[in-house]
Amino acid sequence: MVATEPTFEDLFRSAEHSAFHLEMRDAYALDDDYQEWAAGNRFDPAERWPWWIDLVSASVARGVTVRRARIVSEPISAYVRYEYDLTSGHNVKAGEDVRWLPRRQTSGLALPGNDFWLFDGTSVLFNHFAGDGTMTGEELVTDPAVVYLCASAFAAVWQRATAHEEYRPV
Repeated sequence: MVATEPTFEDLFRSAEHSAFHLEMRDAYALDDDYQEWAAGNRFDPAERWPWWIDLVSASVARGVTVRRARIVSEPISAYVRYEYDLTSGHNVKAGEDVRWLPRRQTSGLALPGNDFWLFDGTSVLFNHFAGDGTMTGEELVTDPAVVYLCASAFAAVWQRATAHEEYRPV
């Protein structure tokens, strides 16, 4: 029998203490949801993506701390404006604690080359993207040195970043 890698949802549902996400791109795939928002059609993200609200809120209810840090260039891109506009009704509503860090404040930080999720300080799920922001795959890593790099990077970003409620995008 061939062992299969756990899925993102498996990792999230099995987290016991923490699930931390670091985002470092100024744009991701410009999908239909983004295109609709860009056209001026505002929607309730909680209605659009109830699975996320359910996944995160269930994790938070069982004591998992869920944090998301976004490193952004300023002035922010249209895509980051989209993320910012949806954060309160999507990420925060689900139970995430979200912070923003202007890229110019990261020059002294050692950051991994890819966005990632860090689960319980023991495993890292890297997200790989093409130049156009389309996700091309994921890579699960449990090597302690890589986990340490990502945990240290996330902690450094988190310490410098501004809470979503206080961040005013430029």
